[in-house]
Amino acid sequence: MPVIGNPRSFHKKFKFVVEIDDVGHAGFQKCSELSVEVANVQYFEGGSLIPNKSPGRLTFADVTLERGATQDRDLFDWLHDVAIISSGLGLTDVFYKRNLDIVQQDRDGTTLRRWSLSRAWPVKFVAGDWDNEADENVIESVTLTYDFFELVQ
Repeated sequence: MPVIGNPRSFHKKFKFVVEIDDVGHAGFQKCSELSVEVANVQYFEGGSLIPNKSPGRLTFADVTLERGATQDRDLFDWLHDVAIISSGLGLTDVFYKRNLDIVQQDRDGTTLRRWSLSRAWPVKFVAGDWDNEADENVIESVTLTYDFFELVQ
């Protein structure tokens, strides 16, 4: 007789909210995946044919957020702050590194999971493309890099 496990309901990916420090309107239509990779460090002792393996450095992939273009300048102004820092004007990282949360929600708006990204800042901003023959909205995107992420309870 087959054993039937407990039925589970899986989280849907269409309902999420992004909360960014000091950004007023953070409604996004799309968010790329969060991923982390642990390097595999291998070494061979004394001519061994089987390597000793251990975890190495962590690599966190950048995250890209997309939304319809509006009059809001928050994301572009954030990138502008980073550009001023990189041009050598001496501002500290307090002005451009921000924490953000990606909140996965149920249909009724209940929080299912909260992913917290620490010390994020934009590395790329795309204002969108324009086409006189299209019946679509202009989509702007921002790519963020960050130090690490964690699942908050």
